[in-house]
Amino acid sequence: MDDIIKRCDWAKKDLLLQEYHDKFWGKPVYDDRILFKMLVLETMQAGLSWLTVLKKIDNFDRAFDGFDPLIICNYDDKKEQELMEDKGIIRNRLKIKSVKANAIAFLKIVEEFGSFSKYLWAFVDNKVIENKREKSSDIPVRTELSDKISADMKKRGFKFVGSITIYSYLEAVGLVNDHLLSCDFRNLDKNTLFAPKKHL
Repeated sequence: MDDIIKRCDWAKKDLLLQEYHDKFWGKPVYDDRILFKMLVLETMQAGLSWLTVLKKIDNFDRAFDGFDPLIICNYDDKKEQELMEDKGIIRNRLKIKSVKANAIAFLKIVEEFGSFSKYLWAFVDNKVIENKREKSSDIPVRTELSDKISADMKKRGFKFVGSITIYSYLEAVGLVNDHLLSCDFRNLDKNTLFAPKKHL
């Protein structure tokens, strides 16, 4: 059965990628906690493979207090050092520092807009951008939209949110649908978010 299911090319490389693709990637996310979590994971992934991040999901969840921005915004030097010594996560000091900075910026947006979800989805008029890509090579690494969002987030104090990272983020949380036209998961019910606990 699994052999006849059509997926995006990148999802065929590993079972973790396959599960992430099938159950999460491209499904619209409106929950602020998940949006923050995915933002942290995307910033951690910068320069690395997404598979590296997926293999460390549980460790990230533990290390970053369940991705609670209210806790993270109060991290101190001691906590930062603990994270730098945690072999279960990606130990890059600048990335680790960015998590606190991003939590602070995230909470400011929540205060201004009511939720991060409202802020983010306003960039696409609350409608998923339905792209029609025939092959993976047709998918850009950045767009005018990701440039715009990246620039605005940087102005608001976010770190590690370059346009390439943001485009990947938009794909992941469903503002942009880049499932290939041949992918069986392209037109699944986008009002249903199933994030398996083990990986997301």
